[in-house]
Amino acid sequence: MSQIIRRLGVAPRHRGSSTGATCPDVFELADGNFAVIGTDVTDSLDSQLPEDAARADYERIVVITRETLIKAKADIPDA
Repeated sequence: MSQIIRRLGVAPRHRGSSTGATCPDVFELADGNFAVIGTDVTDSLDSQLPEDAARADYERIVVITRETLIKAKADIPDA
């Protein structure tokens, strides 16, 4: 398994999460992939996936806030 090397964007507390109860986050991994902490919405969105999209049994659909992704945008590499 890969290791987290950095957070993309700002820490949840800088996005208004003072309790840590809602902490969507995006991380870059040592192998170049990304990890996301979000709300699991697989059950409600799985049937809405477009015909050309698929999800393996071990994959989940997660939602992060718009603000989380926008704050991470500047840290996402172009290549």
